[in-house]
Amino acid sequence: MMAIEKGGMKTSITIVPCFLFVELVIMAGTVLLAYYFEYTDTFPVHIQGFFCFDKAFSKPYPGPEDNSKAPPVLVYSLVTAIPTVTILAGELTCFFRKSEGAQEKTIVSADCCYFNPLLRRIVRFLGVYSFGLFTTTIFANAGQVVTGNQTPHFLSACRPNYTALGCHSGMQYITERRACTGNPFVVASARKSFPSKDAALSIYSAVYTVMYVTIVFRTKGTRLTKPTLCLTVLSLAVLVGVVRVAEYRNHWSDVLAGFLTGGAIAAFLVMCVINNFQQTKPLPLPAPPQRPEPVLSMPMMPLPCVESPLEKLSGPQTPGSSFTEIT
Repeated sequence: MMAIEKGGMKTSITIVPCFLFVELVIMAGTVLLAYYFEYTDTFPVHIQGFFCFDKAFSKPYPGPEDNSKAPPVLVYSLVTAIPTVTILAGELTCFFRKSEGAQEKTIVSADCCYFNPLLRRIVRFLGVYSFGLFTTTIFANAGQVVTGNQTPHFLSACRPNYTALGCHSGMQYITERRACTGNPFVVASARKSFPSKDAALSIYSAVYTVMYVTIVFRTKGTRLTKPTLCLTVLSLAVLVGVVRVAEYRNHWSDVLAGFLTGGAIAAFLVMCVINNFQQTKPLPLPAPPQRPEPVLSMPMMPLPCVESPLEKLSGPQTPGSSFTEIT
């Protein structure tokens, strides 16, 4: 990004073109890809076989996702609201507590427009967070589509006809695509277990928020404010994973894989993309030149000039002098 310092203000002529033609295009492509994964059949789920009477997939059907104790509407609302409110509160507090001279001022695209540093930071942090949220959704959906791992209640949703399939023992492996007689939509959802998308989104939101609070917030009155807030957010994310396992919607391995996926994406974006939420510090003004001072504080006095006897001997002699030339 080309930036020029001018009068204590930074002028950039590449922010607006990069934002319009690069960042918005990438963001739109990410959102579109997440939509195709989530709401269309563009990417079909891999069909895995199963063993007859497999106890790992024979848990009772827990019902639709909306009947869960942590329904998607609640999870997605918290995932969106908690980081947004935290970042807005943190940036407003830091901006109004900072002195006028320490605030960065940026003119974007020469002299066409002025962007307040508060607005720039909020848009940057929330924009990166939104990009990571859709990226986590893509990673989770892609893993579910590629692997096709079944949920713990897969056989209850599948309702296979064991007699027609010829299941006589639990060691028989069924690979027929038409083995399930249940609701096709429920069966397709029961084939998307690894990794857990709700767990990935929850831990992504929690890690991003915790890193923001830890780095940006400066609490002097109490040392328990940041740990309490961070542990609360992390506990909510872990609770989502526990609920998914307790309701037989995911295996423990699915939840752990979701935690690793969301946590890794959040840590990468914070450390490598937005540089740990650090603010650009204004360049210090050059100090005015100072007059050199003498090393000693004593006043300097002229010393008398003393002639050397050798100079008198070797120097030219004037007539009438009492000294003779030495040869």
